[in-house]
Amino acid sequence: MAQIQGIDVSLGYEKRIVANNINFEINQGDYLYIVGENGSGKSTLMKCILGLEKAVGGSIKYGDGLRQKEIGYLPQQSNIQRDFPATVQEIVLSGCLNRLGWKPFFGKKEKEIAKEAMRKLEISDLAMRSYPELSGGQQQRVLLARALCATSKMLILDEPVTGLDPYAQEQLYAMIYKINKEEKITIIMVSHDMEAAKMYASHILHIGGEKCVFCTKQEFIKENGGCLF
Repeated sequence: MAQIQGIDVSLGYEKRIVANNINFEINQGDYLYIVGENGSGKSTLMKCILGLEKAVGGSIKYGDGLRQKEIGYLPQQSNIQRDFPATVQEIVLSGCLNRLGWKPFFGKKEKEIAKEAMRKLEISDLAMRSYPELSGGQQQRVLLARALCATSKMLILDEPVTGLDPYAQEQLYAMIYKINKEEKITIIMVSHDMEAAKMYASHILHIGGEKCVFCTKQEFIKENGGCLF
């Protein structure tokens, strides 16, 4: 069974329907790009998958051993978050909160998970640095490591390279792709970067209005004359 399946999902906000008849199936190891115009419902769908909002219609089902709380999430960063007064290690470790259960403190297991996440994102040397002192690219790697602490199954990323310079974008994309391929962690990414989608995606979900399309990247390119758009 698929990790996540969307069946005739309808999305809306402020009493307005923005997308109808969204159907998709996400399996372990997929790399899905969710694309569409601004206001088409991309972020709303992501929040519905996470359980932060409810779809107006249809259903979203979970399977293959995936539970909603096991999904790691990297939202768009606000200006307030950029100045959060904490060390890199503290922020990454906070991604283990869902693993604590009834325990009041982070233990050895959680600290090892955070340490390994920092190693994978190549930020171990930044562990004791103050988060606001870091560059934008470094901050995004810290937040990705934090999201990785929450899961071994699926990451949802909302425009993760926004505001980064080309070199930092390339670095972050490469790390996400490595996590997908080597760790077999499913990636769901909301993005406007069609060149990156063409390079990394296994599947495309284009949403907006009455026309919502879900298919493999190759099928999508074939239907659009050799390009994504």
